Amino acid sequence: MPEMVPDRIEHGVVVAAPAERVWAALTEAAQLGTWFADSADLDPRPGGELVLRWVQHGSFYARIERIEPPVQFAWRWALHPDVVPDAGNSTLAVFTLTPEGDGTRVTVNETGFASLGGGPEKQAQHVRQNAEGWRGGLAALKGYLEK
Repeated sequence: MPEMVPDRIEHGVVVAAPAERVWAALTEAAQLGTWFADSADLDPRPGGELVLRWVQHGSFYARIERIEPPVQFAWRWALHPDVVPDAGNSTLAVFTLTPEGDGTRVTVNETGFASLGGGPEKQAQHVRQNAEGWRGGLAALKGYLEK
């Protein structure tokens, strides 16, 4: 029997910054395009478009699903460059901000891996790549906000 692909990954980090500052880093294109991607375009409203660009990886398209300042921000993004997010090619990334001590805990939950096209091997590859990506991304967010 083939191994089940996890449908969800979760990573978190505590940042020594108030929620409002963390929120701005997540939801303002200029800031998001500094710590997470090489550049970004963002229309911060439900249904709005997000484009994340990396010189090395290409342009990734996302649709804003939820925006509840300064608590939760969610987008559905395609896992391949230059395609719009749709059933079978995208996952949902949800950022949740909660106060912790003098800082803010940032948790990202990404779901939808088990319903991606390409079969279990490809799905497992996306889980591994994105888990690694979020570890690096949240470390970059912490470094950006604490510099």
